[in-house]
Amino acid sequence: MAATKGLMFVLLLIAFAMLLMESGQMVITTQVDNPLPQDIDCGEACDARCRLSSRQKICERACGTCCSRCQCVPPGTSGNYDFCPCYANMTTHGGRHKCP
Repeated sequence: MAATKGLMFVLLLIAFAMLLMESGQMVITTQVDNPLPQDIDCGEACDARCRLSSRQKICERACGTCCSRCQCVPPGTSGNYDFCPCYANMTTHGGRHKCP
């Protein structure tokens, strides 16, 4: 009976140690899978975003401000704000969208 209890204790201890090792590996994996955000070339991104604008200089100036603050510019020449929520939520003093 004592040998069975000792064996059960050892098995539980081994299972607990394996669980701790496995959870440690999960944390390391999670940290490796999240790369650091990369800086984007705001000039190039805003040139692409504003290329069809009727007022290109104003568009590029506003886009450049938004890009430098948010470090992202939505793809395409308009819309697609769901790719960059920071860019979409920025407004002027009048409550209009700041970013083109």
